[in-house]
Amino acid sequence: MNRRLLLATVCLALLAVTSGCLGIGTGPVSEDQIDSDPAAQYQWADNETVHLTVQSNTEFRTVMETNKSTIELFRRDGFGGTNPLSVQAVRYRYPNGTIIPGSEIRDRGGEIRTTRDKTIVSLPGDAPPRGGSLAFTSESTPKRFTLPTYVDGTYEVVLPENRRIDFPVFGQVRPGGFTTSVDDQNRLHIVWDEPVTVDTVSVQFYLQRDLYVFGGVAALVVFVGLGGLFYYRRQIEELREERTEMGIDVETEVDDDDGPPPGMG
Repeated sequence: MNRRLLLATVCLALLAVTSGCLGIGTGPVSEDQIDSDPAAQYQWADNETVHLTVQSNTEFRTVMETNKSTIELFRRDGFGGTNPLSVQAVRYRYPNGTIIPGSEIRDRGGEIRTTRDKTIVSLPGDAPPRGGSLAFTSESTPKRFTLPTYVDGTYEVVLPENRRIDFPVFGQVRPGGFTTSVDDQNRLHIVWDEPVTVDTVSVQFYLQRDLYVFGGVAALVVFVGLGGLFYYRRQIEELREERTEMGIDVETEVDDDDGPPPGMG
């Protein structure tokens, strides 16, 4: 009985930690994290409201125009709740082109902190209502990018080199109504020129060479299957020939006229 009580206590503690009930990991995001350098320069000058660049190291960079003083960043957990989105390399760009790092956002009256279900970014106190842009880097997943639409407007997602979405089994984009193009670095650009009205933008993609690997595996499976079928049929034919030679497999005629029972004719 004591063992069951101990197990229940441990499970409850783990549940509390993973759900954020104990407050572990909440509070201001560290200065080293928000002032770190992005993997590449942020795409400030862009025609879309939100510009997202998926990196090959399973991270992404984003620049979004701001039309409110506070932005809540999160991911949905699939159970009706949310988890905070981890952020690093945070930058804010004023309409005049001045760019400040995350620590200076705080110095100017803003904040970057994490609660148990979201990351809250408040812009500097001197930020204008419109015209500024917020940029940060966060985590993604291999071959699938999904992110809530924190800001209303048009979107653009840029995939890493040699990634595509065309093959239906491996590639999928939601919502529809997008256009695509490939730049001189062989990166696919997915653009929604009309404002996105759904809650989430999702892109499932694949490496181009994956199709060749899949095609090779599929051809091998078909070849092995056909070879096995041929071998199986050949074995049956050989067995039939042997039975015929031994006089076992002799067909007999079947009399369709049942006639009367024996002794009744």
